[in-house]
Amino acid sequence: MAGLSLKSLHKTYGKVEVIKGVDLEIEDGEFVVFVGPSGCGKSTLLRMIAGLEDITGGELYIGDKLCNDVEPRDRSIAMVFQSYALYPHMTVYDNVGFGLKLAKTPKDVRDQKIREAARILKMEHLLDRKPGQLSGGQRQRVAIGRAIVRQPEVFLFDEPLSNLDAALRVDTRMEIAKLHADLGATMIYVTHDQVEAMTLADKIVVLDAGVVQQVGSPIELYQRPQNLFVAGFIGSPKMNFVEVAVEAVDGDTVTVASKDVASLRIPANSTSLNIGDKLTLGIRPHDLLPASNGAIVGRVSLVERLGNETIVNLELSSGAAWLAVLEGDQPLRIGESLILSAEPQKAILFDRNGLALLRAA
Repeated sequence: MAGLSLKSLHKTYGKVEVIKGVDLEIEDGEFVVFVGPSGCGKSTLLRMIAGLEDITGGELYIGDKLCNDVEPRDRSIAMVFQSYALYPHMTVYDNVGFGLKLAKTPKDVRDQKIREAARILKMEHLLDRKPGQLSGGQRQRVAIGRAIVRQPEVFLFDEPLSNLDAALRVDTRMEIAKLHADLGATMIYVTHDQVEAMTLADKIVVLDAGVVQQVGSPIELYQRPQNLFVAGFIGSPKMNFVEVAVEAVDGDTVTVASKDVASLRIPANSTSLNIGDKLTLGIRPHDLLPASNGAIVGRVSLVERLGNETIVNLELSSGAAWLAVLEGDQPLRIGESLILSAEPQKAILFDRNGLALLRAA
């Protein structure tokens, strides 16, 4: 297996710059997820690693080998696409082994690799079927099996679950996580679904407009986002935001308030703050609790009852829309007022440039 090193990678189409100087280190055996909204450049970056897109500037190393001008077939990578791209007239056995056949791999070696991939993916019973006889999840497993038999140094996944229904996405996601644990391979996975990113990744790379916004473990990005974009993208439901003003600065805590939020004393990097400064307060929906003397008051506009929890849509006095995720089945009605408290340690302040004012860890 091998790690990767991306050094100031750029990609332009004419005058349009799509990837804007990406620097990234991926360790051997890591599961790294590129995540971001549509058009952020994550699939383009993956295709640059695969050799399917030319590199405009910078350097790409797979292991110790500079791969800028190396053909895709010579990069020791295998790619699983959103489209299964299976040959409909071939059996699963022949689909999985087709690349090995083209490479003139001896028949006995080919058979061993195909059956080992089928064992890993628990699809031995499917080897004689054709793609038309398979479910979507089974077809995706065949596509993954075709990658496994190549024994690549790096696996690349480009939104492989987006064609599956919700239940199959969960099942196949678990299979991919188990596959990584079994093979110990380096895997790079592209998705716009931050839940997939949070549950699969050792390390998440958040992209926006071709720029890396933050790199870190799922929990690090959830608890300590570096800016408003990452805070709003990572987490489901997304973080609530509201504008507040600084009332007091006391060492490494800042007291803020607004017409929506009574005074809250929040741990923050306060070195550049003055009384009256405008900031953005972020609180996650799961960190709000009903309270008789809470700092936040909103009018209930929608209640979603999921049994184990209740998702409450709130309208604050400024018109800002917030969400609160409360435990159990809460007896709330549309139109009534709801008072909420928030744990200051979990709230985050952002400056005018959208940067998080985080205290040193």
